[in-house]
Amino acid sequence: MIRDILVYLSDDGHEADHVASAADLAAAHEAHLIGLAVAEPLAAHAEYLPPEALERYREAWQTRNRRLEQVFREVSGHHGLSTEWRSVEDLRVDRSTVDVIAMQARYADLLVLGQVDPDRPADLIPADLPGQAAVMAGRPVLALPYAWERRPIGRRVIIGWDGGRESARAVSDALPLLRRADHVQVVVVGSQQGPRDRHGDLPGADIAAHLARHGVPVEASGQGITDIPVADALLSAAADSDADLLVMGAYGRSRFREMVLGGTTRRILGEMTLPVLMAH
Repeated sequence: MIRDILVYLSDDGHEADHVASAADLAAAHEAHLIGLAVAEPLAAHAEYLPPEALERYREAWQTRNRRLEQVFREVSGHHGLSTEWRSVEDLRVDRSTVDVIAMQARYADLLVLGQVDPDRPADLIPADLPGQAAVMAGRPVLALPYAWERRPIGRRVIIGWDGGRESARAVSDALPLLRRADHVQVVVVGSQQGPRDRHGDLPGADIAAHLARHGVPVEASGQGITDIPVADALLSAAADSDADLLVMGAYGRSRFREMVLGGTTRRILGEMTLPVLMAH
């Protein structure tokens, strides 16, 4: 069940669409909707700035976050939802924006945020923000493409299945959405060196049977063992079936303060053409 949804907003030009998509999901699941804006932390050595410069920096972020709050309240107000606004203006240098988003997401069932628009990058926001948030938060993340014409999410779903732990986590977290879908397709992808024993004699059949027992209208469509890059196979399958949601595991690990994402996760986040729900 989805009982609370957190939507992270930044001034990327897509904030109203992000709120609308999150609000649609919240309305469908009768969930509480939480809006979040985060001030970028100060750069290193900011303690040497004069107090008046620090105050101007803080006031600028407060003004920006109030504008995002207004967008959140105006758009979500059309849905008759239970809502809440959170504005984090902690400017400490030892905590990144991703740290704050991940911490806030742990108190929600789903985090919604946008793919970073390369034409409007933020200085301290990583280009792979959704993947980093999924790895760090321990919660499913719904990433919305910046180049996407908004439509209902979750009617036609593609599951990228490789039999691994991350895939299993993503499918489990997506179940509330999958049960409401009109059509769900399991796409099994891998390489010739991939672990065949994860999939059994009929790739995708076991996970499809599991989902069917949960009332999911599912079919398995194994791409077989192929040398086509996984990201290409998944995006191609999504386009062929006119899918409006891709569900997949997020692969990555943290090395001290550096987040290292897997190649497929990075590529999907860079080239996604439809919403992607990922979990780690």
